[in-house]
Amino acid sequence: MNMRSLVPWGKSRNIEINRHKEGASPFLALHREMNRIFDDFLNDFGMPARTGSEWPHIEVSETEDKLKVVAELPGMEERDVEITLQEGVLTLKGHKELEQNGRLYSERWEGAFERNIPVSDDIDPDKVKASFKNGVLTVQLQKKPEAQRQVKRITIN
Repeated sequence: MNMRSLVPWGKSRNIEINRHKEGASPFLALHREMNRIFDDFLNDFGMPARTGSEWPHIEVSETEDKLKVVAELPGMEERDVEITLQEGVLTLKGHKELEQNGRLYSERWEGAFERNIPVSDDIDPDKVKASFKNGVLTVQLQKKPEAQRQVKRITIN
């Protein structure tokens, strides 16, 4: 099989390979800035930001005493990720870089990311634990004792 037949731009090698790299295209930079402006605008009205494909993909689960956030970060290591909790918002930040190795074409994602997850003020900031294993980040957020007592089950008649 001819590998050049898999490259979507044909036989031309003059097209920039890494389109996700910061500063690669003024149109891409404009697109990202417009997305950020709309996200900020929607957040001012308490509406969720974009509902498209955000990265990293997460899973949030809740019990009476804790909240658990799991994020898939394939190809990353613990040192590449920063986690903060401030004013009821859990923030996952990081940067993913790929090796160049003379590649001709790549659909793999690389670059900086930031994901903000609202978790409320009922979280005890001193009892937050995070672990990272096999490209999966798990953050466990313990609720404050007074928040645990506020949960009331309501029966359906």
